[in-house]
Amino acid sequence: MIAYKEKAFLKILLLIIAILIGIGSLLYTNRLAGQLKLEEKKKVELWAAAMQQLINSENPGENISFLFRVIEGNTTVPLILVNEEGDTISTRNLNYRKLENRKYLEKQLEQMKAEHEPIEIVISEESIHYMYYKDSVLLTKLRYFPYVQLGVIILFVFVSYLAFSNSRKYEQNQVWVGLTKETAHQLGTPASSLNGWIDVLKLKKTDEKIIHELEKDVKRIEKITERFSRIGSRTRLEKQNIVPVLFNTVTYFKTRLSSQLKIMLNISEEDEIILPVNEALFEWVLENLIKNAADSTKGHGLIKIELSVLEKIVNIDIIDSGKGIPKSKFKTIFKPGFTTKERGWGLGLSLSRRIIEDYHKGKIFVERSDLNQGSCIRIVLKRS
Repeated sequence: MIAYKEKAFLKILLLIIAILIGIGSLLYTNRLAGQLKLEEKKKVELWAAAMQQLINSENPGENISFLFRVIEGNTTVPLILVNEEGDTISTRNLNYRKLENRKYLEKQLEQMKAEHEPIEIVISEESIHYMYYKDSVLLTKLRYFPYVQLGVIILFVFVSYLAFSNSRKYEQNQVWVGLTKETAHQLGTPASSLNGWIDVLKLKKTDEKIIHELEKDVKRIEKITERFSRIGSRTRLEKQNIVPVLFNTVTYFKTRLSSQLKIMLNISEEDEIILPVNEALFEWVLENLIKNAADSTKGHGLIKIELSVLEKIVNIDIIDSGKGIPKSKFKTIFKPGFTTKERGWGLGLSLSRRIIEDYHKGKIFVERSDLNQGSCIRIVLKRS
């Protein structure tokens, strides 16, 4: 649990650092954009002053080349020069292919009026021209760049997080598969050996009750071996009546749990509920959930298994009268390694989720829980 919390904290910390870097970049770029905007304004004012001087110069031959260099030096800031009546006199740094389109000019002029106050160029006492301008393409790109950069950083962190999570999930899957296959292999050898010893005991005419109990235990080992061997393999689902599976599981536990703990089913053995399941794995899930419910009640109380059949799904609720689950742990209890018991690996519920969600394409979750009053874990399976 501590390692899990530390990893979660590191992920959140990396995300916060990435966001702070993006915000810092945003502030710095906005500052640069502000400085560039001021420079562009000075450039436009200089451009207007050069035109004013050129118009008012009594001897234009002296400085005309310099003034033209100033005017021609503006290659980035879009400009529109209009007369007092609003007619366009000249333009600069606009899309020359669209200049003949009146609507295009009107739209550009509206944008310029919204962005900046015009600069007046006095032609004469009776004539004044107005110069409108807007931010250059470079300034616009610079203003939006930090937002794009911030988005790229967040996307990079998100993709890295997904890649890291999927990589770890793949590694965990490999460990799961390897562990279960090896367990199945190890269990197979003593099961075969025990079957041989049972045959020997039968030849020696040993007490039938002893042989019967041994056969039950060996079948149990073989069933567990089959379950482990199916993890990681392609699981075949078959449509079948799950009612016998439920009753067999409940019957098995009734003789093995405390007499002070009752197990109840809200269906009868004559009912028929057809679902596509893998019987061996589905039965394993039921056993895991009943065991957890029994542990929660500490051997006394009530466990109820309730089924509700809907049009497209079947809900299977395992309800106990135990100590309950805190809301903060509703999802955590299904993670590998989580356990509240002194002994145990915390794999039962994790395996159950894998079997229901990965193999049966269903859902398993804590439907409700109240501390010291009990819990309800729900399995949702599709009817087809």
